[in-house]
Amino acid sequence: MALDKPYLDVPGTTVFDADQARKGYWLNQFCRSLMSEDNRKRFRSDERGYLDEWDMSEEQKAGVLDRDFNRLLGLGGNIYFLAKIGAADGLSYVQIVSSMTENDAEGHTAMMVAGGRSPDGNRFVSEWEQRQ
Repeated sequence: MALDKPYLDVPGTTVFDADQARKGYWLNQFCRSLMSEDNRKRFRSDERGYLDEWDMSEEQKAGVLDRDFNRLLGLGGNIYFLAKIGAADGLSYVQIVSSMTENDAEGHTAMMVAGGRSPDGNRFVSEWEQRQ
């Protein structure tokens, strides 16, 4: 990590910065490839085979196969590119992002319409540590 990053103390948040972009370059390129219907068909017919065409880590490939979007964020995935994986599965964006929370799609939508998650107690990792 080259710079001081005070935003690393925000709980439950992965900031997509230059370090994350470097870490996830091939993961995000794979996701971008899913913009093509031909590539989506190839991926759906042999997910592992298609993933092996990309210079991604085994952990990134496992995250894709497991559809573990939170893990993929930590491995350099950009949510806007990761959404291409869910879209290839026929999921809406709300379904994709709600899978990353404790809510289902309807609960996530209701929370967001009501103003989102309260920042109280969620501003710093130290606030989470104080709860335990």
